[in-house]
Formats: sequence, structure tokens, C-alpha cells
Amino acid sequence: MLEFQAERARSLLEKTELIHDAATVQAAVARIAFDLNQRFGQSGSPSFPLVLGVMGGAVVFTGNLLPQLTFALEYDYIHVTRYGDDDKGGQVEWKVIPRKNVQGRIVIVLDDILDEGETLAQVRQRLLDMGAAEVVLAVFADKATGRKKAARADYVGLTVPDKFVIGFGMDIYGAWRNLPEIRALLPEAVRR
Repeated sequence: MLEFQAERARSLLEKTELIHDAATVQAAVARIAFDLNQRFGQSGSPSFPLVLGVMGGAVVFTGNLLPQLTFALEYDYIHVTRYGDDDKGGQVEWKVIPRKNVQGRIVIVLDDILDEGETLAQVRQRLLDMGAAEVVLAVFADKATGRKKAARADYVGLTVPDKFVIGFGMDIYGAWRNLPEIRALLPEAVRR
């Protein structure tokens, strides 16, 4: 079974094209870190924001971003998804809910990709309903769908085309989150 899954993953990778190389990816993370440091790292800033990574896709983005942030923060995570093992968005499913420490706080939510915005819109609303003073959305990638989105990110690393993309935390059937670059599946590789 595992050998089949590994072969499937290798086969899918062969049916991709490079969208953003590793250097471009790292530059995008550094740019977001710079912007967040400009906003929250000013001397005398009392904000002490709570940073929440959206697992599992944001784990790579979060792990690369946090060491570049120079301001005092508290880190935690949430786990919410619309995809599961599928490649199309469905109902939002909360696997790990926000803890009670959001009350009165600025909360910075880190996510891998802004696709339709449904998940992040629900995350933002839930945090506001729990008493967050402000919710700031930072996404590694914003998919250029050409459609109106339910949420807009305050900080965006890269724009990606309206294709199924993998790498730097984004996966296909659980594989290739570990790629240092962003790749898009070619049309013949996308399951219909």
C-alpha cells in the first residue's frame, strides 16, 4: 500500500510545472516577515500578538516565518480544513478550535493559500466572535481565481495561477508539502 502511494506521488510530481522556485519562495517569506516586523516590531508597541498557524498546510510557511519575526509574540495553532483528502473544497471542518486566549488580542492567522477564502472568512469570524480585538490574515499564496473571495488577506507572499498547486506546505493526497518550491499540476494530472 505504501509503495503504491509513494509511486503515485512520484508520478504526480512528474506531471507538474514550476511556478515559483525556492529562492522566490524564500524572498516572499522574508517580505512578509519584514512587513509584519514593520507593523508590530516598533519600539514601545504593546501589542504582543497571538500568532495562529492553520495546520497542516501552514506548517512550512509558519516554520520559515516565525524565526524572522523580531517582535514579542505568542504562538499557537488551529486546525481547520475544507479539503481533507479531496482536491475540491467542501464544508469547513474544525479539528482544533482556537483556545480562549484570543480575548482582546490582535491575532495574526498564518495560512498556506487563499483560494476561495471560505475557510479564512470563517476563521476570522470565529476569532472575532471569541473576542479578538483584530484578526490579521497572512497567507503564503493567493490563488488568482478571478472570482470574488469570501476573505482578503492583509499580507500575501506570492500569487499563484488558478491551478492545483503543491509545495511549501501545499499537498496533493498528503504528498509534497516538503517541496521548497511551488509547482502546478498540468491539466492531464488533475483528477476530474
